[in-house]
Amino acid sequence: MLRRLLIVLALLIPLAACKPSTPEDTATPAPADSTASTPAPTETPADASAPAEGTTPAPAPAPVPAPGSPEAPRLGTDYEVLETPQPTIGQGKIEVAEVFSYMCIHCAHFQPSVDAWKQRMPADVRWEYVPGAFGGAWDEFARAYYAAEILGVQARTHNDVFKAIHVDHVIKTGSPDEIADLYAKWGVDRTKFLETMKSFGVTAKLNRGKQFAQRTGVGSTPTMVINGKYRANVTPDRGFEGLLATVDFLVAQERAAAATPAAAPTP
Repeated sequence: MLRRLLIVLALLIPLAACKPSTPEDTATPAPADSTASTPAPTETPADASAPAEGTTPAPAPAPVPAPGSPEAPRLGTDYEVLETPQPTIGQGKIEVAEVFSYMCIHCAHFQPSVDAWKQRMPADVRWEYVPGAFGGAWDEFARAYYAAEILGVQARTHNDVFKAIHVDHVIKTGSPDEIADLYAKWGVDRTKFLETMKSFGVTAKLNRGKQFAQRTGVGSTPTMVINGKYRANVTPDRGFEGLLATVDFLVAQERAAAATPAAAPTP
């Protein structure tokens, strides 16, 4: 009986979400333990504990199931409809936003699936990363994301940050100096990176990201927000691929809604 329980826990832990509200999470990066290096069962790269540096082309997505069918995402389980639609991060196309943190081991496990999904992302969809800023080192890594974005190095360093934290375990405190040292290893000017992390532009982006997470009710990472109307999370039974299938489903819902002519007002 105990052995069965341990097996179930081993399967569920990689699919859980990082909860930023605990003091341990907000003070230091994820610990370097055996859980952090355990790959999620839905990942297929040879070293699934780390984001893949390059991913193979993703297969064509399966047809989106009809609403109400057994295969369809479950309202209240796989996703929620926001009570009030919220402003999106950007403009144009159907927005798919991932609220994530470099400190979240589950976001690191999720990244290879994200990379594959983005390769087949429909032309009418726009992806946005929103770094979760829930205090402590979470905020510093959110600042690092925005600084890298402003300096034009975010795309090439994104997966490397996950690897440095959760595989190489080179981050001990998550301080700005330590983070700047990390980016300097990848050819980024250390002084300029630190200055950018502390800049007004990064602070403005950070505050906007916080407001987005608060308005959309994000309480853990990774969380997906689709077009400011839906919030989706990973579930133990459907995993990361199920989460992205939910995203496909909700994108299709938004596409269909946009194609439906608005009803004429009643005289």
